[in-house]
Amino acid sequence: MAKPRVGFLGVGWIGRHRMQAIVETGAVEVAAVADPSAEMVAQAAKLAPDARRLTTLAELLALDLDGIVIASPSALHADQSIEALRGGAAVFCQKPLGRTAAEVRAVVDAARAADRLLAVDLSYRFTHGMRRIRDLLAAGELGRIYAVDLVFHNAYGPDKAWFYDPALSGGGCVMDLGVHLVDLALWALGFPEVGEVSASLFAAGEPLSGRSLVEDYAVATIQLDSGTALRLACSWKLQAGCDAVISAAFYGTQGGAALRNVGGSFYDFTAERYRGTAGETLAAPPDEWGGRAAADWATRLAAGERFDPEAERLVDVARVLDRIYGR
Repeated sequence: MAKPRVGFLGVGWIGRHRMQAIVETGAVEVAAVADPSAEMVAQAAKLAPDARRLTTLAELLALDLDGIVIASPSALHADQSIEALRGGAAVFCQKPLGRTAAEVRAVVDAARAADRLLAVDLSYRFTHGMRRIRDLLAAGELGRIYAVDLVFHNAYGPDKAWFYDPALSGGGCVMDLGVHLVDLALWALGFPEVGEVSASLFAAGEPLSGRSLVEDYAVATIQLDSGTALRLACSWKLQAGCDAVISAAFYGTQGGAALRNVGGSFYDFTAERYRGTAGETLAAPPDEWGGRAAADWATRLAAGERFDPEAERLVDVARVLDRIYGR
């Protein structure tokens, strides 16, 4: 049986990293890479020397590919995903899939109509630590979860200008980092119904007003219909004394569990279970989790999977982001 033929649109650092993870599965054939930058295409071609070297999505679609991996700027994600899906290709897209819930809804509808596999690079789901925590939650071992604390502070804001243009990015640190936190919490809890959402957004230390800037600090409270309270904080360029502070902590009537980064690392995580003042390690570094979401999509594509109704959950997460932004 022939392997699915896959193309890569956008092969900067993140695009190449996900490309490598997919190549290492051996599940698909890398048919082409496309990027406006000839230098980026040349770098990507080292991972797949036989791949066609192209520039645009239109050129990729002309090859009648089975799947396309999208790692372009956020403003392009929704339209490019829809175009690829309507062209008959499955899609793996970087987050955010869309700048608003309406954009995400349109992509999911396109995937359903085309009956094509759609996935987004929500990579923290694939850490060993979060998998262990989710298993504990599903088994009810922590009792009734009543509080979830979510944090993602990044000392280095993005290095591309479009991130700071709300029309192009859809938002600031919430769209960039908070999407992971909201997704992790809802995914781990089985996607419960969301009740009230309130938030405060800041830019350069001042409350955000108007739509000409994006937030670089945000705090939000998300109340679930079950009564569980989620507290979220995320930021760019926060002076926190280290590169990053990342955590997702779940507190229940019979215990707690948390995923936390180690020593300010963006990549190394521990997961612990808590019983009163005692702790038990669930997972620890090393854990090469960064490319697992991409590899999972490639493997499922090779297995012949089509539209997965779980893609609807992407809309649930996007709706929470819209409410944080007051949209």
